Amino acid sequence: MKRVALMLPNLSRYGGAEQFGHRLAGYLAACGDFDVTFVCARQDGEAPEGVRVIRVGRPVPGKLGKTLWFALAAEYVRRREKFDVTVGLGNTVFQDVARLSGGPTGLFWDLSIKAYDEGLPRTLKTLSRRLSPGKQLARVIEGLQARRTRVLVANSHFVRDLTAQAFPFLDAASIPVIYNQPDLDRFRPGQDADKPALRERFGLPIQGELIVTAGTNFRLKGVHILIRALALLPASFRLAVAGGRGNSEMLALADSLGVADRVRFLGRVDDMPALYQAGDIFVLNTFYDACANAVLEALACGLPVVSTACNGSSAFLAPEAVLADPTDHAGLAGRIEALVHGGSTARTDFNPPRGLEPYAELIRNLA
Repeated sequence: MKRVALMLPNLSRYGGAEQFGHRLAGYLAACGDFDVTFVCARQDGEAPEGVRVIRVGRPVPGKLGKTLWFALAAEYVRRREKFDVTVGLGNTVFQDVARLSGGPTGLFWDLSIKAYDEGLPRTLKTLSRRLSPGKQLARVIEGLQARRTRVLVANSHFVRDLTAQAFPFLDAASIPVIYNQPDLDRFRPGQDADKPALRERFGLPIQGELIVTAGTNFRLKGVHILIRALALLPASFRLAVAGGRGNSEMLALADSLGVADRVRFLGRVDDMPALYQAGDIFVLNTFYDACANAVLEALACGLPVVSTACNGSSAFLAPEAVLADPTDHAGLAGRIEALVHGGSTARTDFNPPRGLEPYAELIRNLA
């Protein structure tokens, strides 16, 4: 069997990159022709069946220390174990395959800074990023990855094109694109008759149109713009927000706009399929997402979806469901009202490689 190592700081089921890494490790182990090891700093929960875990720990504090330690420790394990193929999923310099799941840091900063108000908030955020030694180290690692990795794989055409823009020595055509694929056993359409019970389970109003959104960084995900859009919609529209970071600011905004009673912050939601099935439309008004899993999950659950051109998974949406400017709350409100009961917003002419099997095939073909 081919000895394969996946390298990612966290082995967990929670978080986009972490969930992907966990699923890929389990899938490769189940294929029967891979001996799979997961190299991580921290493990949260059980490893997939058949996967060996090597934990290198986090003995050095701070983002700089953690990032540097994992890059060095993962490289030490890679050389010691002499794997046939190594797959880097984050903050590693040397590997055979590197999954580009976040896009180039510099361009991410340029796009996402628009989520913060002009003036002092935007200036402070810019300074905190550029003065962070840990973030600067991550940028250095990105550049080394681009130069030293045999195969770079992007998780969206959006990320592929940004990567080629950030590193002009790369040819975009040489970077394969493999999109994420939700677990279709979990994420599937529900029944309209079940919606009242599902809403009651989450403490949400049974009547009215329910907008669902999700994210941890509410500013980045444009929740403040979505709340402004909600204020322009009829009173029957409600908003449920899964995840959490910065909800006090968002609640204050909702209160100032007179819609606080129409917004519910649910915190961490472990049963996202049930929340999607409880909703009438999913909106991710993100200022930057390499390829938001939530959009693909909501589509798999049969919801109409609205997102932005700054999201790689918007490639799966019809043009009328994609907002060009994440700050355009009036345009967002118009799209929500037009599409909430309009049926699927998914494109039917877009079928790129996606899921886990293309990764398995890529690894099999590496000498």
